[in-house]
Amino acid sequence: MMTLILFIVIFGVVVIAHEFGHFLLAKANGIHVVEFAVGMGPSLVSFRKGGTKYSLKLFPIGGACMFEGEDGLETKEAEENPGAKEEAVGGSFLEANVWGRISTVAAGPIFNFILAFIVAFLMVNMTGTIAIRDPVATEVSEGGGAEAAGLQDGDRILSLNGEKIRLYQEISLYMQTTYRGGDLEVVYERGGQKYETVLTPQYDEASGIYLLGVMNADFVEPSGFETLKYAWYEMRYSVKATYKSLGMLVRGRVSREDVAGPVGIAVNVVGKTYDTAKDYGWQSVAVSMMNIVLMLSVNLGILNLLPIPALDGGRLVFLFLEVLRGKPIPPEKEGMVHFVGLMFFMVLMVVVFFNDLVNIFMK
Repeated sequence: MMTLILFIVIFGVVVIAHEFGHFLLAKANGIHVVEFAVGMGPSLVSFRKGGTKYSLKLFPIGGACMFEGEDGLETKEAEENPGAKEEAVGGSFLEANVWGRISTVAAGPIFNFILAFIVAFLMVNMTGTIAIRDPVATEVSEGGGAEAAGLQDGDRILSLNGEKIRLYQEISLYMQTTYRGGDLEVVYERGGQKYETVLTPQYDEASGIYLLGVMNADFVEPSGFETLKYAWYEMRYSVKATYKSLGMLVRGRVSREDVAGPVGIAVNVVGKTYDTAKDYGWQSVAVSMMNIVLMLSVNLGILNLLPIPALDGGRLVFLFLEVLRGKPIPPEKEGMVHFVGLMFFMVLMVVVFFNDLVNIFMK
């Protein structure tokens, strides 16, 4: 029961942040919001205010912020509620300025990144409950690639093959998702001076990955303005982990067992994380759940920016084409493209759902 409650709360927070971004910018651009919905499926509860229907749906995944004039909603709303037009505040989405529509569509993913930063900031300020480590070699492994390249205890890793490193876990992320073998150009800092070296990571049979040969066991406890910096680093790490994981998925480097939908997240992520964290007190549970919110919010933000029909990124493609052409794509043609994208995601949801069941019950 606790797993279900936490799952609903986590998904609710992430979805509400996304849809509230659309809602807020729609209002700012004079666009009438027909419905603000949290969840999917039939409505459990709903009420109407200012011409907008606010509803909580049965299934606690997804949400929607629907605008007048978008995909024929004006006609549908008029049929279902004849008095809504007189009560409505704002006009049609299609009649709004193109940059107003762009900002309204982009606001959803942007608000997910804002939520992620706020959550990261809260986590960083809960001193002693989150393991923040600088990319400093507190110990150089004997016989490892780092030692052979001349690195010493106390050296700070600044970049790997040109990719900046801000947190210690970014080293592991780079080795797991980006490194393809061969020499590695390392920029590091020692005594306030920058140095460069070429390092050859060694393959570790036990973990199945290449290792740089440096370790760090010292946690940072930031204070003052440092908390903002490390909150940004934590969010930046989540963004990098997300798009690098998507890259691995596209290249076929991620197995079926590594992919999870809502059911898999509820059972294998939220449930197992809660079971592990509860033995260490409520603060550990709170930080663990906030970390899931951080990752899911970043994931939702990046996913929705992909230029795929039915997603915010797909809608932005049509809006930027309108800017370039000087006139909009015919709404019926754009609507057809998004409909095809929606059908694709419906099929994908079914596939992911069954994949979750297999991962849960067949392991």
